[in-house]
Amino acid sequence: MKDFWLSCGHHLLDIGEGGGLVITDEFLKVYLARPELAPPPEACIVEKTLHAALMSEPRRPVGADEIAAIADADARENWTMMIAFRDRLLAHPTLEAAYLALIREGTAGTPPLFINQLVHVILRNILDDCEDPWILRAAEMFFRPQRITVHEGALLAADEEIIAGDNPGQVSPLVGMLGLETSTQIDILGDGNAAEYFERSDRHDFALDLTAGRGGHHALARVIERWVKHLLNVEVEVEALTEVQDARFTWYVGLDAEGTRIGDLLWNGETLDDAAAGRVAALYRLRFADPGRAGDPVYLILAITQDKVLRMKPQNLVTGLPVELLEPVS
Repeated sequence: MKDFWLSCGHHLLDIGEGGGLVITDEFLKVYLARPELAPPPEACIVEKTLHAALMSEPRRPVGADEIAAIADADARENWTMMIAFRDRLLAHPTLEAAYLALIREGTAGTPPLFINQLVHVILRNILDDCEDPWILRAAEMFFRPQRITVHEGALLAADEEIIAGDNPGQVSPLVGMLGLETSTQIDILGDGNAAEYFERSDRHDFALDLTAGRGGHHALARVIERWVKHLLNVEVEVEALTEVQDARFTWYVGLDAEGTRIGDLLWNGETLDDAAAGRVAALYRLRFADPGRAGDPVYLILAITQDKVLRMKPQNLVTGLPVELLEPVS
């Protein structure tokens, strides 16, 4: 089995009986190693003591009075946010259960970066047996914004952070800990270089061809199927569409904010103008495998912003599909 996405910390977690990710002390220590929490030399003794205590015992309860005693205001804010997030994770048997609770109860106070990191490691668990580079590259779209461009008639998605330049504040501390290389060289994933994906997976430097009907378009459908099955325990079949004619648009899920906006327009019977239609990056039709759930299909809309960025929101698949709230993965 080929390994990939080492920086997500999957190897630091245990697997529960139901296939979910069980939090370990080693995984929690990665958060404590983040530059926002690692005390600088000039930090007060309270902050240094708290950090040392948690590195020794990451699950140790932390009272509000301890954080209030930290001298630096920014440090107090970072610690408040981190401890709240840690406590939400520890309140559930698995990371998947914690993620579902965050999405269903609301993510206010949780940095989007932390949500994306949860998606990253959960997908690593879901795709543990996958050796298809197109599916793995498509899955990166779930947790990393993409810059979209048209090149020689192909719709290409490239990692926004790589395009914009290195941003140390967004990089997992495991990248440094594991000595993983970074790169600004971007290649289009194809038959000639697909075998390189695994050694380059943490560099996010492959562009994906999302052109309707091509491999990347279909690969994203496979990721959506596995995401829904793992988190909601519902079998679905997702079809990549190149066009839609005479569709009964009775249920839809926007896979990002722009996709939701376009879906709202269609739901209200409005006709998309050329600009809005041109921002649709991918369209899918989802059907439930269980005959008991037969009915009109669910359309999934993925779209790009006016500045050509795609910010996928996989949580919309958790909250937007017509399924009951099931027991989370254990």
